[in-house]
Amino acid sequence: MNKRTSKKRASKKEAPAGITQQVSRKGSGGIVKQASEKTTPVVKMQEEELRVGDLDQYLFGQGTHYDIYKKLGAHKTKRNGRTGVYFAVWAPNAAAVNVIGEFNGWNEENIPMERLEPLGIYEAFVPEAKVGMLYKFLIHTRDGRKLYKADPFANSSELRPGNASKIADIPNFRWGDSTWMEKRELQDVNEMPMSIYEVHPGSWKKHPWNEQNEDGFYNYRELAHSLTEYVKEMGYTHVELMGIAEHPFDGSWGYQVTGYYAPSSRYGTPEDFMYLVNYLHKNKIGVILDWVPAHFPRDAHGLAEFDGTCVFEYADPRKGEHPDWGTKVFDFGKNEVKNFLIANALFWLEQFHVDGLRVDAVASILYLDYGRQDGQWVPNKYGGNKNLEAIEFFKHLNSVVLGRNHGALMIAEESTAWPMVTGRPEDDGLGFSMKWNMGWMNDFLEYMKLDPYFRKYNHNKMTFAMSYTYSEKYILVLSHDEVVHLKCSMINKMPGLYDDKFANLKAGYSFMIGHPGKKLLFMGQDFAQFQEWSEARELDWYLLGEEKHRHLQNYVKELLHLYKSNPACYEADNHPTGFEWINADDGDRSIFSFVRHSFDGKNNLLFVVNFTPVARQDYRVGVPKKKQYRLILNSDAEEFGGSGKEQPLVYRAVSQECDGREYSFAYDLPAYGVAVFKF
Repeated sequence: MNKRTSKKRASKKEAPAGITQQVSRKGSGGIVKQASEKTTPVVKMQEEELRVGDLDQYLFGQGTHYDIYKKLGAHKTKRNGRTGVYFAVWAPNAAAVNVIGEFNGWNEENIPMERLEPLGIYEAFVPEAKVGMLYKFLIHTRDGRKLYKADPFANSSELRPGNASKIADIPNFRWGDSTWMEKRELQDVNEMPMSIYEVHPGSWKKHPWNEQNEDGFYNYRELAHSLTEYVKEMGYTHVELMGIAEHPFDGSWGYQVTGYYAPSSRYGTPEDFMYLVNYLHKNKIGVILDWVPAHFPRDAHGLAEFDGTCVFEYADPRKGEHPDWGTKVFDFGKNEVKNFLIANALFWLEQFHVDGLRVDAVASILYLDYGRQDGQWVPNKYGGNKNLEAIEFFKHLNSVVLGRNHGALMIAEESTAWPMVTGRPEDDGLGFSMKWNMGWMNDFLEYMKLDPYFRKYNHNKMTFAMSYTYSEKYILVLSHDEVVHLKCSMINKMPGLYDDKFANLKAGYSFMIGHPGKKLLFMGQDFAQFQEWSEARELDWYLLGEEKHRHLQNYVKELLHLYKSNPACYEADNHPTGFEWINADDGDRSIFSFVRHSFDGKNNLLFVVNFTPVARQDYRVGVPKKKQYRLILNSDAEEFGGSGKEQPLVYRAVSQECDGREYSFAYDLPAYGVAVFKF
């Protein structure tokens, strides 16, 4: 996450304790009957007596109770033969706590909670409480205040602007993705294809306004079918969903979370979200969630000063507050707080079957002086600017999450040159599976914005990333952050007039697909959305009625299917044997040529990309072997908006030196032309 200084803070307005539920929406809108595939039988959870025991407290206090969410929060259970709901909350510095809700008319006195020592966990069993009812914890502070807090471990929430928690019962969903989950357990994430479609569910598509759904949001179940159809057709392998954890303010895009254990009620129930994940998996599409352990908002109902003191955040504002964002920072030195976050990561992977987490704003956690001026931060015990507690937290987090969930992903958005982000913790690395390559993204976009005449003076911007590409396991990203706040959409970053913009973008996307590293593209950029993205409106799908936008979408679709169907494009991303420059120095003509090699040496790919509007007749390219080279992608094809000029499909290398190679062949390379050959 970049410094989102231009994002509004979440609203600090506290709703009354007895706020009524908003107009309900059908949680099953657009349901299509699931296909009769292999399903996991529903195992009805036996309603046994549930409570926080001494061992629970010990493990939580040690920071190693990885299933703590099964005890804290609100859970349907039995006690003395009566069915009800067990409530438990950690509020160590509270004077007293009451649970209030629809089950007792929001009475502030008649359900006091019992304090458990030594951690200060409060518990209560309420027979009158039922699944679906709203509730809050009333915290009596030691200085005499009353705080009305949402449950940090709630699995569901009231639809904003309401902010009460909602009793949920999530264990009994009928999963049908066992084939996917078994395959995931066996896969090597480094050698699999990953082309990620980054999606903000609330603005991908919207329904026309109606009184039952004023926001126009697609329900998770409707989204499952529409999104799956689009992603499959385009050829993406994964979706990355923004803003799933509950948050009070739409304009934060989900990066200021108040409900870490609750899928946002904007789009339906927890069961609806499970349906979305399940349906994507059954269609062989992976699911990654944005996850935000860096900070949380100050909203009165949230985690901030939860029991009247700094429970979840550092007490010293020089460590506990982000000046730029106006948010609170988790206290990574406190075992219970680390446990809250690690258990939360496991919760999404193990209870909701998601395949990975993209961890937001890692640099802001690692550096004590991130976004702070002199005098606004506290050095560590060695006088440095590294947060030693956060380093230990990441090692612990990634070891546990990936150790328990083989084949899952922990992806770091880390914007500096911090060493060994994807290195093993036992080698003093942080243990992430992959890292966003922000350096490549910045250099790539700076190059692509240039008038083609000046690109020859900036040729190294496109080659520099190869000098460090094997230092980490990278994902190349063109994310939401690059198409907001006056940065322009991808198509409007491109130089030139209308036609040139589309031609430039095709060349840029081709270079990205060929370059080592997994891929991520934000929604709308695959059909050349003109407007910058806004969470308040849907994508401009009407543009697909225009030929140029359809042609670009066809081209991106072709690139994605080419990528997914050719192991040379992905299996050796992290091996120097997987990439070979043919000519990295043709700056005068702004042409790049390189080879992607497969592990077995078969079906290798030769990429030639021209970044100027000058056609090169009989462009000669050096090649590694005296073989036949078959043209499998030609950006000048009519279906992609090109001239449609016929080109030979097979080229035979001859013994003629070029690019320092003994063999070569010639090809008519069009203006802004891209050619991919298989050999």
